[in-house]
Amino acid sequence: PSVLRAVCQPCHDSAEREGCGGEKRKSVWASRSAGIGTLLGREVVPSCSREGSLLLSLALGTYFSFSSLLSPLTPCRLVHLAIIHCVPAVALCCIAQLPREVLEIQNDLFQTPLHLAVYLEQPSVIQALIHKGVNRGLQDRNGNTPLHLACEQQHLQCAQQLLEGPATPDGTTQPCGHHQDLQLQNWQGLACLHISTLKGNIPMMSLLLESGANIDVREGTSGKTPLHLAVECHNHRAVQFLLRKGAFVDAQMYNGCTPLHLAVGRKDAAIAAILSHSGADTLLRNMENETAQDLADGNDDVSLCGGKPVALQVCQEVQE
Repeated sequence: PSVLRAVCQPCHDSAEREGCGGEKRKSVWASRSAGIGTLLGREVVPSCSREGSLLLSLALGTYFSFSSLLSPLTPCRLVHLAIIHCVPAVALCCIAQLPREVLEIQNDLFQTPLHLAVYLEQPSVIQALIHKGVNRGLQDRNGNTPLHLACEQQHLQCAQQLLEGPATPDGTTQPCGHHQDLQLQNWQGLACLHISTLKGNIPMMSLLLESGANIDVREGTSGKTPLHLAVECHNHRAVQFLLRKGAFVDAQMYNGCTPLHLAVGRKDAAIAAILSHSGADTLLRNMENETAQDLADGNDDVSLCGGKPVALQVCQEVQE
């Protein structure tokens, strides 16, 4: 039907595009087809006006009636394409008309519309999907939930939206329809707090902890906690932040290594001092029967004496 041709062209206003970049669109492209304009006939004027919105609704309504004749372009696939091409008007109209179950359908990369909206940082689409009650815990082909992607891309606003419930008319938020497991790991064994720690994103780490993330959650491959990862990254600020928030200073990996083992082994005297002054035990043994004190013996960069680093420079750094 000719009404199917009345579809919005991609917005050229930078504000309406909500930060979508060409490279990101390529990386999330999971459909083997042309753009929305080609698929539905031609491009026309944006539906920014009331008349345009009504026409778009009519077009989509008619499209859904004939969807069985237009395979493989399903309604769900249209939502994915609208988000990928940064056409929020089409995406929002589809979200309003489609049932929640359809909006949770995953593409060839196991991405839901919510995954794509987070990756491409489209707050209005994210809010509409959350209001519709979609499952926020679905995992893509890498095991990432939308929240994992928000942490990876360091999209703090998107993470805040995902951790809040749908907004009510009075401005408050409702409880989440789907419980979000903040300890859920992707296929690399990383929970959201691990990812934000590796990124050194203190505001994101704070948000996750305030939302109930386990500060001592162990990643799946070697049992490292966020504190271990912060030590490995030589991130003094992240180490101090985690310790202030109550991280267990003597947490052990599967091989028995504590954060102090890692700091001494990496000759990071400043972090070794921070850990020691936070009460780290220098005599805990790993599976190779080594203590942090053993690793420090003969090490010119980190010297432990009575359980404390003694280098003057290190003490000055800790005091600062």
